[in-house]
Amino acid sequence: MISKTYLRYIWLLDTINQSRFPLTYDLIVRIWESSPYAYMGGLPIRTFHEHRKGIEEMFGVIIECDKSKGYTYYIKNPEVLEKNTYAQLLLRKYSVPQDFSTFSMMRDRILLEEIPHGTAYFDSIVESMRRNTELIIDYQRYEGQLETLTMQPYSMRVYNRRWYVLGYIKEKEVIRHLALERFLYLHTTSNKFEFPKDFNPRKYYDNVVGIYVNENLPVVNLKIRVYGVQMEYMRMLPLHKSQSEVKSRHGEFAEFTYRLCLTPELKSKILAMGAEVEVLEPVEYREEIKKEISLTLKRY
Repeated sequence: MISKTYLRYIWLLDTINQSRFPLTYDLIVRIWESSPYAYMGGLPIRTFHEHRKGIEEMFGVIIECDKSKGYTYYIKNPEVLEKNTYAQLLLRKYSVPQDFSTFSMMRDRILLEEIPHGTAYFDSIVESMRRNTELIIDYQRYEGQLETLTMQPYSMRVYNRRWYVLGYIKEKEVIRHLALERFLYLHTTSNKFEFPKDFNPRKYYDNVVGIYVNENLPVVNLKIRVYGVQMEYMRMLPLHKSQSEVKSRHGEFAEFTYRLCLTPELKSKILAMGAEVEVLEPVEYREEIKKEISLTLKRY
């Protein structure tokens, strides 16, 4: 699960955002005390204001007090919240309905996908990102290799039920992502670094499907043909943001083109669609996919 501190932030942000009437501090406390999160402790006034500050630092969302309306609290810049996809993801995943009794009654029938591992160091990493300080990480790769790495954390991302931190690794002199679930130990330092002004974490992933980025891979044109019900899935949930439908035959197939890198994650996505997808171009990649399918068949 996500840390308790950030759950409290999300709860407070969601409560004020969703409220249809002005909320005073006393009313917010009463709502908190009747919530499923009340086991985390109280909400004294000092903690409340610290949460407001934390929400502003984390999401850029300002919770303002309107003294002219009885010291009620509201979101001063709702447009920032609407544009913050990270905040929207957390609110969708972790916020609970205001009718907590209904939520409690239905909790065995409302099933959420949990992130099982990798949140133990979440707070420390976010704090290091906020302060631009280096991390010392004892990291165990999936192959079993143990490493001690010095990282300058740039951003975090959740993908396929795993948390990743992206940053510059000094020992390797490269920007890479690390899976939080592979952290054996993390030490926060006071060593400052300068976040590169020309680095945009969102653009870093522009040309890939998933989390894997290889600067040596070229951006190419990919064309696939999709059959059956998978056509509508692809229209509703594009494989990549560059997706463009260029041809279709009603009820039979649809063809889509992309501009992206041919990463291992992309190959996994294509193979997972089985017989409902066919790679058309590049021809070399089509042959590569055919080879993978042949190797799979040999397993059986």
